[in-house]
Amino acid sequence: MHQLVAQISLIHGWFPVVVQACAAVLLGAAVGWRTPRWRLRTLPALVVAAAAVAAVMYSYIDSIGVAGNAGPPELWAWIALTALAVGVLLVGWVSARWWRRGVSAVAVGVCVLACGLTLNMWVGYFPTVYAMWNQFTSSPLPGQTDRLTVTKMQLAHFRPPSGVLVPVTIGSESSGFTHRSELVYLPPAWFAGNPPPELPAVMMIGSQLNTPADWLRAGNVLGILDGFAAGHGGNAPVFVFVDATGSFTNDTECVNGIRGNAADHLTKDVVPYLISNFGVRSDRDGWGIAGWSMGGTCAVDLTLMHPDMFRAFVDIAGDLRPNAGNKQQTINRLFGGDAEAWAAYDPVTIMQRHGRYSDVSAWFEVPTARGGSTHDPSANPEAQDVAATTLCEAARAVAIRCAVTTAPGRHDWAFAANAFAGALPWLAGKLHTPGVGETALPPSTLGEQTISAQAAPG
Repeated sequence: MHQLVAQISLIHGWFPVVVQACAAVLLGAAVGWRTPRWRLRTLPALVVAAAAVAAVMYSYIDSIGVAGNAGPPELWAWIALTALAVGVLLVGWVSARWWRRGVSAVAVGVCVLACGLTLNMWVGYFPTVYAMWNQFTSSPLPGQTDRLTVTKMQLAHFRPPSGVLVPVTIGSESSGFTHRSELVYLPPAWFAGNPPPELPAVMMIGSQLNTPADWLRAGNVLGILDGFAAGHGGNAPVFVFVDATGSFTNDTECVNGIRGNAADHLTKDVVPYLISNFGVRSDRDGWGIAGWSMGGTCAVDLTLMHPDMFRAFVDIAGDLRPNAGNKQQTINRLFGGDAEAWAAYDPVTIMQRHGRYSDVSAWFEVPTARGGSTHDPSANPEAQDVAATTLCEAARAVAIRCAVTTAPGRHDWAFAANAFAGALPWLAGKLHTPGVGETALPPSTLGEQTISAQAAPG
């Protein structure tokens, strides 16, 4: 039974629907018919107040630009209903019968849960009950150990059967960026000697609302990494799960701006740290980036701005450019109104100013709804299909090999994990991971149907 509860989906299926239905029934019972004064005066006033609360919340979320948009209508409807439930409980307590008071209290709790589930269905942050429990309890991840134990394993020439996760504290001397603890995945092949073999490295970047462990907890990619390593004699890149935002709601879009020098942290703090502390390759042919949502946008920007540092990237449902609202909002929120600073992080502008690139490759992937359509907000909330095709076409014009692929899914972590699993063999091969052959980019499945990876391996 415990296992069944742990695997209940919080973004698909029956559970969110049942909770929302129960919340609606309980709220209806809490409101009741009551007296004419209640029906004609008190209740309409509570409804107006609830709508005002939702409007204020909408305005606030939209103004701070936590995400590219302020959320779906369902979220604001449930915020209003939750506010209404609280109002009914407080204002109607004295006049309500004892049983209605109990129902009103329960209705508040269930409405809060329904509101939380609606928010989670939008961002896809907690795919299951198990993932939510692990995040809230901050329990150690499978395979997690400390740096001292890793050193002891090296000295004892102990090669683990699967990869090891190491929390690391990376300095910020070069960037001044305040960030949280980050994580490094070491494949079994890393323990082959002391010093370790020079393996390639992949920077893993998550979405706007995040912790550095989200790829591992919400995305559940540890099994993907271990499976890949097991299939290649223990060989895989070293993966670093970075903190690109500094806090859960600080949407930096991986730029240097008023929300912090996130770009400098990733390029000037993280990369040198991995090279000096874990012996990964220092040349650009040994570095790649994989990003989801905001992280996909980051992967594009960082590679285009630093082609001497990164050779390939995977952009999973990223935006056309750093996105904290519309263009002017983004300029204001991220760059303090500096339009030239914004242009320096606009991928199309970067490519136009740079000109031809040398041996850079890109894999774009976006979700499609049933029937292959990208016109479903749950699959494509910010026109990521247009972003991917636009960026790929611009990239080809400056000699970057790329492909735009699609797969069924929603804009959530489950899709991100599946897309990453599909792109990993290509990315690992592109970075010359030992024991991994290089493969070509797949044919594009979005936009121009004639678009495909170039004949040479991508």
